[in-house]
Amino acid sequence: MIGNDPDRFGLLTRLIHWITALLVIGMLGFGTYIARMQVDMSNFHLFGWHKTIGIGLLALIVLRILWHRLSPPPQPMATVPGWQRRFAKGAHMALYGLLLAVPLTGWIASAATGIDVVIFGTVTLPRIAPVSQAWETGFFAAHGALTKLLAAVVLLHIAGALHRSDGTLRRMVSGKTGPNEKRPLD
Repeated sequence: MIGNDPDRFGLLTRLIHWITALLVIGMLGFGTYIARMQVDMSNFHLFGWHKTIGIGLLALIVLRILWHRLSPPPQPMATVPGWQRRFAKGAHMALYGLLLAVPLTGWIASAATGIDVVIFGTVTLPRIAPVSQAWETGFFAAHGALTKLLAAVVLLHIAGALHRSDGTLRRMVSGKTGPNEKRPLD
């Protein structure tokens, strides 16, 4: 089943989720690596890869948001207490906000350097910020701070998923709940 239904995450939602998860975790490590290296012409291409993956992640998140408008995800499992549902909803909202804000701040900061933002080695993105040292400094600082916050929220998300023993994680892996697990809330 491609789409979501009231009990299950569909294939497209699960694919987008796990591709996003792998890319985000990889980008957290990759971004940390390139932020600490001495930049020169021998490693400048790594920034192009970082920008390409970052813009790809931005597009994937926008796709996920649009997909969930067309095919809403199932409700939490019936065994999830109300406070945990509210906390999880807040964490998901934070994840979506950060997954949009992190690449946007990187794009703005990169544009402010005056160097074209090129992805896939050939596509030049529109300049979305003026060339400005103040913008460059401010938005790279925001990009770094938001990235750290994203890492913290991702860890919370992983901990929450691993903490649940009611089939929540199984639903995101296989799309199904086990035979003895309670159905999602209606």
